[in-house]
Amino acid sequence: MTKRHAVVAGAGIGGLTAAIALHRRGWHVTVCERAPEPPTTGAGIGLAPNALRALDTIGVDAARAAGSAVPTTMGLRRAQGQWLTRAATADMAARYGMAPIAVPRPAFTAALAATLPPETIRYGTAVTGVDDAAGRPTVRTAAGPDLPADLVVAADGIHSPLRRAYFPAHPGLHYIGETAWRTIVDAPDLRIPAMSETWGRGERFGVTPLSDGRFYLYATAVVPAGTRSADPRAELRQRFGSWHAPIPALLDRVSRLDPSDVLQNDLYDLAAPLPALHHGRIAWLGDAAHAMAPNLGQGGCQAVEDAVVLAHLLPAGGSSDSRMSGGRGDGADGTDSVPAALAAYTAARRDRTDAVRVRARRMGRLGALRNPLVVAARDLAVRAIPTRLALRGMDDLFNGFRLPR
Repeated sequence: MTKRHAVVAGAGIGGLTAAIALHRRGWHVTVCERAPEPPTTGAGIGLAPNALRALDTIGVDAARAAGSAVPTTMGLRRAQGQWLTRAATADMAARYGMAPIAVPRPAFTAALAATLPPETIRYGTAVTGVDDAAGRPTVRTAAGPDLPADLVVAADGIHSPLRRAYFPAHPGLHYIGETAWRTIVDAPDLRIPAMSETWGRGERFGVTPLSDGRFYLYATAVVPAGTRSADPRAELRQRFGSWHAPIPALLDRVSRLDPSDVLQNDLYDLAAPLPALHHGRIAWLGDAAHAMAPNLGQGGCQAVEDAVVLAHLLPAGGSSDSRMSGGRGDGADGTDSVPAALAAYTAARRDRTDAVRVRARRMGRLGALRNPLVVAARDLAVRAIPTRLALRGMDDLFNGFRLPR
């Protein structure tokens, strides 16, 4: 029996999750990744309850796989240190069945990759195009040879070449007006128990504890696109060195890093939703499908949801012969139902992901305010919201993952 073959473009979190989910549905999977090797450096990622629940449905325990940290509290602060809002993670666990966790991104992607059969991932293999997407696609790669496929999963990132090729009339990416710095520092002696984001005037600074005594740090500032300093470490100290503890102490650790260990990226989201998350036998997921600002910590989480829902809706991978039925989703007349499954995937995911994209953009606008009077009013408004109402406002995100029937 010939298994259906899926080619996944991109070995990020969404692409690897899709590969695992499809493999467990019986598909033969090939992952093509343009990078020459797995990442060994990078930042952290927060996995909210919705993503953890999605991973659980395909048998992936993120905390066990990559290690995790569960802070005692999570919340927003002012630059002077006062809390604007905070919640105990125990209360979040009680409300959502589990607490958010944070994991180092390289360790998590390595753990996902290790779940797949050997030779599944082809590094140094960029997908350059897909021929006959509506029939049985052939995936072209820079490394060759071409790969025939029953399904192509475009998990090729925010600048997705496949998105540009198949949606040429789409307006593309929108610069949200901020640049972001990200890094990881080793600071077990600081014993910081809280995950926090601090809002200033047009600037933000985030601190996320990781499981091994390290901390994932991120910062944003409202600047024109392309703005760069000679030394990002000095730039961060100049902008945030006078903010509340423990930010100065963490910046001391940043100053000991190599400048290349501080990543800087301008922040973009998708200017408008795609008309569909599929075309023929190609499905888009994650940033390729609905790039969003990082303000809700949902970019990676929504990619995980996409991957799990996509595999759930597709027929089992037992045979690529359209005359053979029996897998989940195969038509009663024996026809191959992959195209119908991809249409169902668009129906299941497009509205949810676009709502999260829009909400993330709006949240970012609040954090990016610069007028002192407006910032003071914003802070007062946030402080006035009771914790229980703030938590309730996250219900649609954290409880929003569902497998379609």
